Amino acid sequence: MPDRSENRSVDSLRPFRLDSNVPGAAAGKVLVSAGRTTILCTASIEDAVPPWLAGRGKGWVTAEYNMLPGSTSPRKQRDRGGKVDGRSSEIQRLIGRSLRGVVNLKALGERTITVDCDVLEADGGTRTASITGGYVALAEAIASLPEFHSGDLPFTDSIAAVSVGIVDGEPLLDLDYSEDVRADVDMNVVMTGSGRFVEVQGSGEEATFDKVQLYAMIDLAERGIAQLSQQQASHLSE
Repeated sequence: MPDRSENRSVDSLRPFRLDSNVPGAAAGKVLVSAGRTTILCTASIEDAVPPWLAGRGKGWVTAEYNMLPGSTSPRKQRDRGGKVDGRSSEIQRLIGRSLRGVVNLKALGERTITVDCDVLEADGGTRTASITGGYVALAEAIASLPEFHSGDLPFTDSIAAVSVGIVDGEPLLDLDYSEDVRADVDMNVVMTGSGRFVEVQGSGEEATFDKVQLYAMIDLAERGIAQLSQQQASHLSE
């Protein structure tokens, strides 16, 4: 078995935490930590929708993702002039798709909720942690709206995500950076709390993988997301 941080087994998540006791004016906010990876997720509400949605009686959920300069070493250059690098653009589209997959947009009315995911420290799995934390921030924001004070939120399910991969021939759950850079296969899995898939992103790095390995990674992801879903529910119930 590969040596892992904090002596984790192959099917163990990194220590995972959600903390909503953070400053900010956003309607929903949570600091999500998966091991050393730390992301501030905020959800802001605007009483308008994109022009192409106006008059259709439904809302919109979108996301923005950004790695702050001090989140990595060496320092990451700050995005300027509205330009977003290709990786960040792809990740924020993934976050938005994932969150919209479990929201009844009709029930939101003509509102836009923007979920911002700002990476404070990156140690692998930033996109998956952003989805998991972004759902919590989104739920908090929606709960702040008057029509949802009763707690009956317009979600069809919860949503969470986790990384899996094959390192030194072994399927592993929740890769940190040191594992990710050595992985023969890297995969991100997005699932609902009830176990339905929203998205699976997987590829070999100068390697291939077979059906047995694919199913092993999916099985690890399912178990990890079940744990994350429980922590989301517990946090929101407080």
